[in-house]
Amino acid sequence: MKSVKIAGDAGAETRVVILESGEEAFAALTKFANDAGTTAASLTAIGAFEKATVGWFDFEKKTYKKIEVAEQCEVLSAIGDVAVGDDGNASLHVHVVLGLSDGTTRGGHLLEGRVRPTLEVVLIDTPGHLRRKKKPDLGIALIDLESGKR
Repeated sequence: MKSVKIAGDAGAETRVVILESGEEAFAALTKFANDAGTTAASLTAIGAFEKATVGWFDFEKKTYKKIEVAEQCEVLSAIGDVAVGDDGNASLHVHVVLGLSDGTTRGGHLLEGRVRPTLEVVLIDTPGHLRRKKKPDLGIALIDLESGKR
């Protein structure tokens, strides 16, 4: 992984993170956010995976139905955010649309993606804090604006 800060204005920073072949995207981006001390950010990305797992949230079961994409695929769009989770660490929430060789797509929550050949990520940090809190009634963690206030 390589990264560079490309802008810093009024407390906000923009960073480009380039993931290389073989890296697992979700884990690498989580580590980057933790190492950088990111407490609130938005992210976008494009690139490709040699394989990926996306998830569709099943409200009845309060869990993600895993959708395996066991082939080379283009990351046509990835958009998400970073907040602080209940454990105090960076919590990523990323949705992806993956393009397959026949022109069809798969999409959902990014659970895992093995990069090949690259994933180009733009992270825009903000000076504030976002807090993601587990919602037991839903079975997922969502951004809680009240708990994010200092």
